[in-house]
Amino acid sequence: MLRSYLILNIRSMNDLPLLERWLLKDHAADTLSQLDPILDRYVSYRAVPHPPGAEAYAPYNWRMTEHWWRHSPFAAGLLHHGESISERWPKDYTEILGLPKGEARSAGWGGSADGGHPPVFAFVSPRPNQDFKGAGLTLDDGTNLRWVTAHRYPSGVSLQEGDDWYLNVHAKEVVKQRGLKRFFSFNVIEPKVGPFVRVSELWYENANAWRHAILEAPPPYTAPPWATFKRYPYLEPWVDFVSQFLLEAPTDDFKRYLRPYLTTA
Repeated sequence: MLRSYLILNIRSMNDLPLLERWLLKDHAADTLSQLDPILDRYVSYRAVPHPPGAEAYAPYNWRMTEHWWRHSPFAAGLLHHGESISERWPKDYTEILGLPKGEARSAGWGGSADGGHPPVFAFVSPRPNQDFKGAGLTLDDGTNLRWVTAHRYPSGVSLQEGDDWYLNVHAKEVVKQRGLKRFFSFNVIEPKVGPFVRVSELWYENANAWRHAILEAPPPYTAPPWATFKRYPYLEPWVDFVSQFLLEAPTDDFKRYLRPYLTTA
């Protein structure tokens, strides 16, 4: 069993009606027509507005789509559609999502601080590899604003060196954030479809709690010796670090309920 995070950003919110119509009217059905036999779950979350001040933390603004796979779609060759059907893509899709020109999908990732912010696609294990804080949290323990983060390490920093800092130094300091309710992390695993090495989730009660923990009263942090970015989380936003804010429940659960897209009043 594999789980995947697909974190999506659009260049302009002017394109939101187009992308939402495409996803709900065409793309979800196209995906299920091909991949339903190897998908256990297929859900999507609309990003919520990021808290004031979070602009510095590379917040992706559209959706996070989560797949639970029985088998790798790449190993099965199921991303190569058969002769009977092909996927439909909206006009200017690659430009809207910041993908390389002419590519509907890209195994690479060309994010930059001042350019496009293409999708982040990462396969992880079904359950977190590290559970730092909040195991056993229930819905009776209050509301949760999920801060999903994905990162890689700067050029020249090995995965072993980077993870040694993240797991043995950084995570132990992060759990001291005031108001942090939940913190867990995944190692990105094969099949690798981009440069990111870790996906983590940090949960707070609401936007004000996030601001207090991250901006107003943070604990002291230890920068890694290789840091090229000089403040928390010591990874350059939009280049080595991206994030997204979500609520608890999926906006859409496509395998259970693919609603018809209605255009009439």
